[in-house]
Amino acid sequence: MTETYDIGLGNNDIQTRKKADSDFISFWDEQAKNLTWFSFWNKTLDWQPPFAKWFVGGTINASHNALDVHQETKSEKPAILWEGENGDSQILTYGEMYSQVQKFANVLKSLGVQKGDCVTLYLPMIPELPVAMLACARIGATHTVIFSGFSATSIRDRVDDSKSKVIVTADGGYRRGKIVPLKEVVDEAIKDFDFVKNIVVVQRTKNEISMTSKDKFWNELMNDVSEVCPSEKLESTHPLYILYTSGTTGKPKGVLHGTGGYLTHLYSTFKWAFDIKDSDVFFCTADIGWVTGHSYVVYAPLLHGATEIMYEGAPDFPDASRMWDILQKYNATIFYTTPTALRMFMKFGDDIPNSFDLSSLRLLGTVGEPINPEVWKWYFKTIGKEKCPIIDTWWQTETGGMLISSLPGLETIPLKPGSGTRPIPGVNITVVDENGDDVEPDTKGYLVVKNPWPGMLLTLWGDDAKYKTVYWSKYENCYYPGDYALKDSDGYLWLLGRADDVLKVAGHRIGTAELESCIVSHDDVAESAACGIPDEIKGEVIIAFVVLKQGVDTETKVLEKELVEKIRTDIGTIATPKQIYFVSKLPKTRSGKIMRRLLKAIGNNEKIEDVSTLEDSAAVTEVQTVFDEIQKSIKESK
Repeated sequence: MTETYDIGLGNNDIQTRKKADSDFISFWDEQAKNLTWFSFWNKTLDWQPPFAKWFVGGTINASHNALDVHQETKSEKPAILWEGENGDSQILTYGEMYSQVQKFANVLKSLGVQKGDCVTLYLPMIPELPVAMLACARIGATHTVIFSGFSATSIRDRVDDSKSKVIVTADGGYRRGKIVPLKEVVDEAIKDFDFVKNIVVVQRTKNEISMTSKDKFWNELMNDVSEVCPSEKLESTHPLYILYTSGTTGKPKGVLHGTGGYLTHLYSTFKWAFDIKDSDVFFCTADIGWVTGHSYVVYAPLLHGATEIMYEGAPDFPDASRMWDILQKYNATIFYTTPTALRMFMKFGDDIPNSFDLSSLRLLGTVGEPINPEVWKWYFKTIGKEKCPIIDTWWQTETGGMLISSLPGLETIPLKPGSGTRPIPGVNITVVDENGDDVEPDTKGYLVVKNPWPGMLLTLWGDDAKYKTVYWSKYENCYYPGDYALKDSDGYLWLLGRADDVLKVAGHRIGTAELESCIVSHDDVAESAACGIPDEIKGEVIIAFVVLKQGVDTETKVLEKELVEKIRTDIGTIATPKQIYFVSKLPKTRSGKIMRRLLKAIGNNEKIEDVSTLEDSAAVTEVQTVFDEIQKSIKESK
């Protein structure tokens, strides 16, 4: 029987779900009125499957809703509490943000940026990044943020695709005590792009850079412009941003999000999920280069006039106490991070977080991947001290905002470690089989969304055909995100990993998420990653890479035997790995996702391709070394 936790914040709004269930279009029509519109819409939803236009005819501006609406009541309130990796810190009030955004909007105009143009932002996690995003939104320019860990090749592809005339970057950024030469990378990426007219450079690290006639310093441009720039009145469907998917499995797709529907979705989900109060201090650890940073670092908190923490560096630099130190320093009340980060923190034990005062926390959240029940319980007990609800959110770059989550700001329901609980109101999500029929409770199937929702992508930038094929071709008029899931008898949804992260062993399909969760449930294990390598007899066999918790001194041979036995007991003998490799770290992107394709390449003796998003290249070297040593010993023993 699944363990449940009855902890909540006392909210029990049953009417909201009733309204959403009876008429989702009218429901979202009502939610949109929480925002400030220049003019209201004449049609709530124009649904021409698979294309949705929300609040057609309405005019709105994201920057206006994030800043202007707060000036009478919150101009002195901190909007961003910024913490630099090197110890720098800065507080920006809503009034200061308002001024900075208007000035940079005028800078963009002076550089020839017009409504409908694309502007590329390649910046570290510094306040100038949200300022630049909101400045673009203010004048109707579409921003495309590129994660500051991407290589010149990745930048080149994205800038070429968006045809940005202006790029905003920095001389450098700090990462694990080193300077990442961002301007140098941009120069390499666009060296023969005549359509790029200007590069605006923020001086963050003061490292030496080359400047040409195209290049202009941020601070010099800001000194010469007015701080008054009225917001453009934009159609609800006006493109707010393009965000390219990470490209770990192929050419990146430009996910295009609109304005009115997207903002409605974020305003609602932020309120429901985080039960946001004016006194809260919110900390989401996501980099703005990813969608979580767009939605729940920049737009949603500012729509609510919230105070939030923004951190520049790695979560474990200069040591594993950094996150807890920040939470304590700013008396954070809400903490939203990834299961990958939590597994890393678990590895270091309880003593480090227990040495900090985390009593200000009242709500915890996770995002990015399914969370293992063991990690959930550690988060609940060690970090939340058994008093904080945990929201386990599921969503994607394409969905804009969360679609599955417990919602402490709306209702109090029992929490089940490892389950995202239920869909948000106004979204019909279920689990189906190959034929599109609903499966029985507790039966594994495919997650699908059966109705349009306001935060959904408009299309893929410049590729409507691919948009249809990738997301809407498997089931008629249903959005297919590519995830396995099951729905239990209480209607709770359990995400089981990507449907394409499946190993086929002797004809049996085994999800990597299921296998990895089993391995991590062992008391000595902090993290794991599984992949398949070809086998003449079985077609594919499983190999697993395992990171142990700090201080574990059990012999690896003993642990390997215990893990194999656990897998056979919990999943079945068919899931037994051919080999288990014990390593101190796994190769991850800087957003915290394990780069399984690198592990698979090592296991298959293939060439390792682009690793520009890799957090620590030493992890790949170690995995390769451990793999080679074990393969050598296996050959010698034959």
